[in-house]
Amino acid sequence: MSAQVVIVTPRLADANNGNWRTAQRWGRFLAGRYRVRLVKTWPDEESGRDDAMIALHARRSAESVAAWYADRGSAGLGLVLTGTDLYRDIQSDVGAQRSLTLAQELVVLQPLGKNALPAEYRGKTRAIFQSTPPRQPLTKTSRHLRVVMVGHLRPEKSPETLFAAARLLGDRDDIFIDHIGGALDSELANEAAETQAACPNYRWLGNLPHAKTRDRIQRAHLLVHCSRMEGGAHVVIEALTSGTPVLASRIDGNSGLLGEDYGGFFGWNDSTALVALLTVCRSSQNDPQGLLHKLTEQARSRSALFSPEAERKATQHLADDLLG
Repeated sequence: MSAQVVIVTPRLADANNGNWRTAQRWGRFLAGRYRVRLVKTWPDEESGRDDAMIALHARRSAESVAAWYADRGSAGLGLVLTGTDLYRDIQSDVGAQRSLTLAQELVVLQPLGKNALPAEYRGKTRAIFQSTPPRQPLTKTSRHLRVVMVGHLRPEKSPETLFAAARLLGDRDDIFIDHIGGALDSELANEAAETQAACPNYRWLGNLPHAKTRDRIQRAHLLVHCSRMEGGAHVVIEALTSGTPVLASRIDGNSGLLGEDYGGFFGWNDSTALVALLTVCRSSQNDPQGLLHKLTEQARSRSALFSPEAERKATQHLADDLLG
């Protein structure tokens, strides 16, 4: 009988967020090799059959990680650092810090993530790029520039940067901004509604099904990603593998995916710099040497890093190591 791997994720299907999608995808990748189950907390009535654990999020899964260690020690215990835990929680939260110590293996979702860890943990840390099936790049109109931002309205995603940019572009009738994301913060939701009322070129579309969101990313000229902290945003990967270039805040979570020499970065919370990039992209749409075309080529060159087969092999290798 094959070994059983339990994946602990602080959010299940109803959350429709990055942690759940990562857990679901990894479960699918491992299912042909091992018996796999996904849970929110551990232990439970089936825990006696588990041979290895992959836990997502150092703080939110801290109790499950501690329970595994108390029962079995570090052997078989993997911890995936997904974003806020890597760039915030491990600096201050005792449970998150303990999770780092207890795990046999640590995983970050882009190579610069290792830099956020204390030096003593880097030797047991590996980077695994997330993946998504590629899509055929579309031919897009040059009559206007269509921009999309994807992310639930919460402070970590810095939607205020997009609101400010939309207002600065309020008199433009050739740059359109679609904003996809659920209202997790009431103040930010109010700001989104106010921005939409004041700016005809900005639309807040709320939470959309994943397939429809992916369609909009594929059809857009640009994805904008304003976050203040990210472990390695899957939406950036979805853009790159759809032929849609990205304008992103210069943080490690974005630089680790896009490459540190990528030409589409702006300073975090710098709406003026974002507007400048959007304006140059619009003015250079028909120029084969212009910024938009250069970013499209850079996106194309990065896209091979995020193939499902590469992530499958890396995830299986992680499980193999956990199981000895």
